[in-house]
Amino acid sequence: MIDALTEFHFLRTAYLLFLIPIAGLWWVSRPKRSGQSDLPSGVAPHLAAALRLGSEEKRRIYPIDVAMIAAALVAIAAAGPTWSRAQNPLVADTAPLVIALKVTESMENADLPPSRLERAKFKITDLINARAGARTALIAYAGSPHRVAPLTEDANILRPLLEGLTPAVMPKQGDAAGDALTLAQSILSESDTPGAVLFVLDDLDPSQLAEFQNATTQVFFLTMLPNGGDIVQLNNLKNAVVVPFSNGDGDIARLQRQIQTAYVDALDDDDRLDWQDRGWMLAWPAALLSLLWFRRGWVIRWALLGLFLTQPAGPASAEGWRDWFLTPDQQGQIAMNQKRYADAAELFEDPYHEGYARLRAGQYPEAAAIFTELTTPEAAFAEGMARIRNREYRPAISAFETALDRRPDWPEAQHNLEVATAILDYVETTREQSDTGEEAGIGADDTVFDNEAGRGENTTIQAQTEDAKPLSADQWISTIDTDMQDFLRNRFRLDNQEQEQ
Repeated sequence: MIDALTEFHFLRTAYLLFLIPIAGLWWVSRPKRSGQSDLPSGVAPHLAAALRLGSEEKRRIYPIDVAMIAAALVAIAAAGPTWSRAQNPLVADTAPLVIALKVTESMENADLPPSRLERAKFKITDLINARAGARTALIAYAGSPHRVAPLTEDANILRPLLEGLTPAVMPKQGDAAGDALTLAQSILSESDTPGAVLFVLDDLDPSQLAEFQNATTQVFFLTMLPNGGDIVQLNNLKNAVVVPFSNGDGDIARLQRQIQTAYVDALDDDDRLDWQDRGWMLAWPAALLSLLWFRRGWVIRWALLGLFLTQPAGPASAEGWRDWFLTPDQQGQIAMNQKRYADAAELFEDPYHEGYARLRAGQYPEAAAIFTELTTPEAAFAEGMARIRNREYRPAISAFETALDRRPDWPEAQHNLEVATAILDYVETTREQSDTGEEAGIGADDTVFDNEAGRGENTTIQAQTEDAKPLSADQWISTIDTDMQDFLRNRFRLDNQEQEQ
């Protein structure tokens, strides 16, 4: 609240000048209270008061008061009060987050059954689910830090990787929390919006505190200790936010609030973003006050007002009483803020916003078709996102190349182009290897028996029929059965080898 007050200002201060004529008109038009001298002569004061219609002397508020208050609210709304930045519509509406999980033997302690590490995985999963639609990256660290997953909105990518993390897959033992923070900050530097780092740990080596004292991003800690125990080393960190483990969801809810608050504060310091006009908030009280003055005096049709307030929401369309006050695009934005993406797609008239809503709703082919018709670099970028999520890798590559043609040196588009190209290469290589038998070391002219002792006796081979369709790229990928722990172990070892070189 204090930060909001310090950032409060008006976008169009010239409209505040309208308050001067409003105040003057208010002063001139407001009835002046009459005194005792206005009583009819020759009539006792108490009798004259009884003969009057109404009780003007007791009236404190007049219709002109209500009208001028409504006019003042409209003038202030037109001036554009604001205290926060508007978020970039191309990114999620919550903060990017890098989660650094400590994977050491101490985390195998069973004082938080089944173990600290397993409970930490549960907490991370709960946090990922609570941040649905937000980008999250995962780091594992012990004696060395390793990137497990980049920033992604797809929780299905993070869950299996998280399950495979055990101390056995870590190539070095120890506590390299400082190096993990450096790696986390490098991941966040690739994002176009400010983010935060969350450490999930049960202890911190005092030698690592120097890195945290110089951290350039907001750092949070979730301590995996029983009975809400704390880590004394963290008490010396000024900017750290420490959340103790709890058996319920209180720790996750607190982390959510703290992370989002830090995100909003960081956005206010980003000069590349526009300020968010909050004037619309004053339009509603001004509209309600104006209803009190549509006839002389205090006459109001309460039944009509009650009908207005109790009007059912109805289907998601620009009709009914909403259409009296809001445009279809405004109604669509309200639906977007409420995460009703499918409804928002039906409400938006602006094609870009409609396409973005369909992208968030998972309607990838429809979204791609809309973005294809637009000529902006943002539209080509969004088309690439829709294509790659629909697993149309070649069209996605073409879309990202178009985005780079329209806006050269766009790092996000370049990164996504490299990711889409790598995925396509991996898919095609995997398919070719599976087609030729190279994965198993089988050449085209080799003869291999499935029962070596019998040399092929009593062997039945199911031949492919003529009408059978070849497996798609995604089906080829789904046939790859790799043990996640072996995958992570080999990958982490390779990381260390590259760092040593």
